[in-house]
Formats: sequence, C-alpha cells, structure tokens
Amino acid sequence: MLGQTLLLTRPRLVTVEQGRLLTGDIAPVWVGEDPGEATKLTVYLGRQDRVYQIPAFEAVCELLFRRGISGATVLSGVDGTARGRRRRAQFLRLDADVPLMVIAVGRGDRIAVVLPELGMLFRHPVMTVEKVRICKRDGQLISRPQVRPATGELAEMAARLKLTIYSSEAARHDGQPVHHAIVRQLRLAGISGATTLRGMWGFRADRAPHGGHFPHPGRHVPAVTTVIDTPERIAAAFDVIDELTDRRGLVTTGNVLAAEPTADDVRGLAE
Repeated sequence: MLGQTLLLTRPRLVTVEQGRLLTGDIAPVWVGEDPGEATKLTVYLGRQDRVYQIPAFEAVCELLFRRGISGATVLSGVDGTARGRRRRAQFLRLDADVPLMVIAVGRGDRIAVVLPELGMLFRHPVMTVEKVRICKRDGQLISRPQVRPATGELAEMAARLKLTIYSSEAARHDGQPVHHAIVRQLRLAGISGATTLRGMWGFRADRAPHGGHFPHPGRHVPAVTTVIDTPERIAAAFDVIDELTDRRGLVTTGNVLAAEPTADDVRGLAE
C-alpha cells in the first residue's frame, strides 16, 4: 500500500509509525518504558458513535480521566473509512459521521490496565499503542529529542523524528495562541513544515474533560502541533519550541520512518 500511495497521491512525505494494533477482545498490553518515556494510546472511532447515549469520544475521555491518564485530545477527520464504510464530512453538516481519533499520553501501566475497559465500550474496537519520549511537561525539560535506528524490513526507510506539542487555544505567548507562535517561529527559523490540528474535546490531568462550548467555543479546546524532520533539524526546532513552552504544555518525540516519491514514481504517474 505504501508504494501505491506514493504513486497515486504524489505526497510530499509519507511516514510509518511502529505501533501495536489492538482489536477484538483487548487484554492489558504493557509496551515497556525506559526513564523519560511514556505510552501513547490512539482510539479510532466515529463522531456518531455512542456509549450509553452519550458521544463515544466523551465517554473515552471520561474513562481515561478517571483512571489517571495524563491527558487526551480528540481530533476530528474529514474523510475516511471504518469497517468498509465511507465516512466523510458534508457541507453545512457539523454532525456528520466523520472519523475521530482520541490520542492519549500517560504511564504505560495505567494505560495497560484501562485497555480492556475501553475495548468493552465498542462492538468493534480499534486502538494502537506505542512508546514516546517525554521532552517537556508543564515547562519542565525532561530530555531532548533522540533518534533510534530502525530495524527489520523497514530499516531501509529514512529515519525521521516526530515532535508533537500538546497545548490549547487558551494557552498564550505574547498575547497569541502558543501554537500560532510555534508555527510562526519555526517558519522564521527555516524549518520546512509544521501542522497544527485543532481538537474538539480533551483533558489534562489537572482539568476534567472539556471542549468548545458556548460562551467560549474556541478558547478552551486542545491543539496539537506536529513537526516531522531529520534529527538535526528537529534539534533546531526543539530549541524554538523549548522557549515557547516555558510554562505549559506537553512535548513528546517519537521515531517514524519516512518515504518520499522518487523521480520514477512521478514519471510513472504521468504516463
């Protein structure tokens, strides 16, 4: 599928993350952590999914919050498939059954224990777990980004680092949202690209699950900024991010493998 993606879409960059897929009857999974590491959990669901008559993404966040997970963010998609059925956004329909992701970061032992409970919320649960390194938490420097060599069949792909900053619309730096300041400063520093996704629901350890509701529909929703680049350029990007996250936010890093379309791919598409 990777080759077809490179051929058909001509993307600037395709990345592969090495996580563990969980479906069906889900048992506790411990991925193991070294000092300074945490576990990232991603739950895949739809906006119209319900658990006990409430939105499933709210139920997931509430359960993770009660079980002491450090934080979670709900990100909304615009197109996708689930169990062979197309799910995509529709014009002027804010309640369309689009795909969602709930991304949580926390201690691996706590995430392992909550996995079976999460699995019981859905008829067809789909989740992934992977290790990430904590770089900063609430202004405290934990470690700088580090890269690990790839092994196995994917070792020939280029190693990249994925730097992720979890913040919110309410977090400010010099009067503007922190994620705006991060993207602007990264661009001025010559970093090739950064992407910010605006969440619709989420929580941090010190604040219960919440989202964009009247009278403040946008200020209290989470925001996730991602930067993917070579280890050398990520080191430069982290210097910028370190300065802008001196008080709040969570910064993590993880290894990804990158593929880019070659000249042969482009010629094949043209033909």
